Amino acid sequence: MAEAPGGSVTVFGTRASTAPALSSLLWHLKRYARFLPSETRVERDTGAEHKSSWKVFESGAEGQLTLTIVQSGHFLISQGQGLLEGFSLIDSPSFLKVVRKADLLLFSLKIKNESRMFRVQFGGGSREQAVEHCGSAVLTLQQYVSVKSQDTGQPAQGTDLAGGAGSTSEVRDSEGRLPIKRLAQSLLGESKLSLPLAYRHSTLPSEELGPFLRLCLLDQSFPAFVEQVEKELRKIANE
Repeated sequence: MAEAPGGSVTVFGTRASTAPALSSLLWHLKRYARFLPSETRVERDTGAEHKSSWKVFESGAEGQLTLTIVQSGHFLISQGQGLLEGFSLIDSPSFLKVVRKADLLLFSLKIKNESRMFRVQFGGGSREQAVEHCGSAVLTLQQYVSVKSQDTGQPAQGTDLAGGAGSTSEVRDSEGRLPIKRLAQSLLGESKLSLPLAYRHSTLPSEELGPFLRLCLLDQSFPAFVEQVEKELRKIANE
């Protein structure tokens, strides 16, 4: 079972305690798919048309796909040491729409001029269990953003979606994952990476950042906290 650093992690209703910190809810996924940009092209020789498609990841040899929602409101989808999706759910109604059908969820994000879509299918010992796991994730998501049912168009109750696109970036590997190690190196200034726009979206308005930072600096424990964060980032960057 993958766990978030510190705190407690609940997987399908089973809580595992670790060091006191933020708690997390984690769901195992069967599949994750990212919608690729719509590009219709015609081959000269055959005349065949190639349109937009989905890049599919499955749990297996590459690692278990997991969806994690941290108590702080952070939403993460990962596989092994690779981060596939990561953003804050705070203020998510302004940029995120979610649709549910049975054991699948479709996410549509629009930040500034960039639109992206991805979908997930929950895992489970049976289809009924997968639907149940999806329902528990919906209950958590609804604390931040409304979730609609594809069948009714109404808000989904906490009980194969048809397939704005996931823009790729040099920070992602050939499979489209965002390596956590590379992200840590970027934050430390050890490498220059062009992050996707979604990773440059701050939930804190720019005009509030200055006062917030000044308030943090008045806290006598803040410098030690910053130093500890840097140490942990360097550990990750050197893994």
